[in-house]
Amino acid sequence: MRLHQLPALLLAGLLVAAAGTAEAQRPVTIASLLGPDKPETLVWTYIEERLEERLPGAFDLRIATDASLGGEREVAEGARLGSIHGSLSTLANMSAWVPEGQVFDMPFVFRDAEHVDQVMKGPIGDEFRELYREQGFRVLGYVNYGARHLLAKEPLDSPEDVAGQSIRVIQSPLHTQLWESLDANPTPIPIPEVYNALQTGVVDMMDLTKSATVGFRLHEVVPYVVETGHIWALGILFLSEDFYQSLTPEQQEAFLEIGAEAADHFNALMAEDHASSMALAESEGAQVVPVDRAAWQEAIKPFWESYAPEVGGMERIKAIVETE
Repeated sequence: MRLHQLPALLLAGLLVAAAGTAEAQRPVTIASLLGPDKPETLVWTYIEERLEERLPGAFDLRIATDASLGGEREVAEGARLGSIHGSLSTLANMSAWVPEGQVFDMPFVFRDAEHVDQVMKGPIGDEFRELYREQGFRVLGYVNYGARHLLAKEPLDSPEDVAGQSIRVIQSPLHTQLWESLDANPTPIPIPEVYNALQTGVVDMMDLTKSATVGFRLHEVVPYVVETGHIWALGILFLSEDFYQSLTPEQQEAFLEIGAEAADHFNALMAEDHASSMALAESEGAQVVPVDRAAWQEAIKPFWESYAPEVGGMERIKAIVETE
């Protein structure tokens, strides 16, 4: 072999090695509704780092932030079609495919975050994992976005104050009928369009967690955070089932184990983010309005009675309420 051939051969070897690495590193499209600094995105960077430690060079997680791949419904549909490989979704959004999951959105079902954790890591959570899997979503873990509160342009002191007002709701029959029971006018609007809808008066108010309120800068247009805490917003951290089935057994195990850790990590991040988000919102003019939750619970009782058959009846609701 001539000496002048060595550089060319070395370069060719490096190119072959690089091509092999690139081929082995599988691209994974991840959708996040919020920015790089929010828990919805940070949970995926956590998964990315842990996967790299466990399976070096196997995956290239391409995380699209700020709802650039669409709202919740569009992302979930993309996962079912295979164009999106992973994301988070509220269980309310999942009710389009698993209507039984609306039971988790019944108002005043959960006592606190610990109660939520006990329910979702027990037999009830296992039952719903299978229902979501059948619809194309492989659940890595359940996540807790926190309690939903009313966001309004004026303080709302009692349930009667929402009568006649237009409220943005997610695309869920339960949420629609809940606010109709209080004589409000619900309007389904995708989350990326909500800021403009509130600013222009298409709707007067909405409900959301504190973290997401600030993430979407909604306190700029609805500055009153009315602390109803009526629904705990739960969700799933998921992979597309088709994508999951395309993985090797070793890769599946890695995603499942890391995903379970990541869900707990998300919940811790979210708890911290609620506090810091509200501190920021209040510094920018938002006002927190405490309410008499007992009065709201009393006003919502007729809704419980009318909607129970849609979520498996009172026995299913009681199974959640009575979980210790």
